[in-house]
Amino acid sequence: MSGEQSWDRARWLWILALIGGTSFFIAVYQRWDGPAIWAWKATGVGFLALWAAANARGTNGWLIAAALGFGALGDWMLDAIGMLVGAAAFAAGHGIAIVLYLRNRRQGPSRSQTLLAALVVPLALLIAWGLTRAAPADLMGAALAYTAIVAAMAACAWISRFPRYRTGIGAMLFLVSDLFIFAGEGGALPKGVTLWLVWPFYFAGQALIAWGVVKTLSSEARAG
Repeated sequence: MSGEQSWDRARWLWILALIGGTSFFIAVYQRWDGPAIWAWKATGVGFLALWAAANARGTNGWLIAAALGFGALGDWMLDAIGMLVGAAAFAAGHGIAIVLYLRNRRQGPSRSQTLLAALVVPLALLIAWGLTRAAPADLMGAALAYTAIVAAMAACAWISRFPRYRTGIGAMLFLVSDLFIFAGEGGALPKGVTLWLVWPFYFAGQALIAWGVVKTLSSEARAG
């Protein structure tokens, strides 16, 4: 087995995740709906969760698997049950991810890294408010509360010891995908535009998060 793959116990699950996640854009573009489509939607991040679990070698490994698992559950729930229930599943996953990142804080982050992490939450809340201020108060409140959780996750990922150009950027892409949702729902951007943006940003973000965390933990376990 090559050095790149020697840390990976189940590369086939990673490949299935990429197939599931990238192919689902067909369903997004065609605006298909129904139980089979909801299940298809969950395959990308679902297989990422299974891949992370197959490579888990300790608590941190199981935390990232659980975070991704709640993401896959949220993907299914958003359409099968409803927006608020799906958002609750995602929020649970973000909470687990925050625990993971805080357990793995970067030692001595640079001033610019710390500044960016400090600005992510207030800036995201300001943008979300601007995109949803015309919505009913309860919906705007829910959007801001959820944005705070996602932004906190992204900030913690950015100052974690996991690779910023994979896990850090992946978490930021996840946050951006949610802001695009609010832009479409709030009318700041046509839904015909956000249709092309939300899923690619979201799935790319999840895949980068998973790759950065799982590879780091698995490589360390194999070396040690």
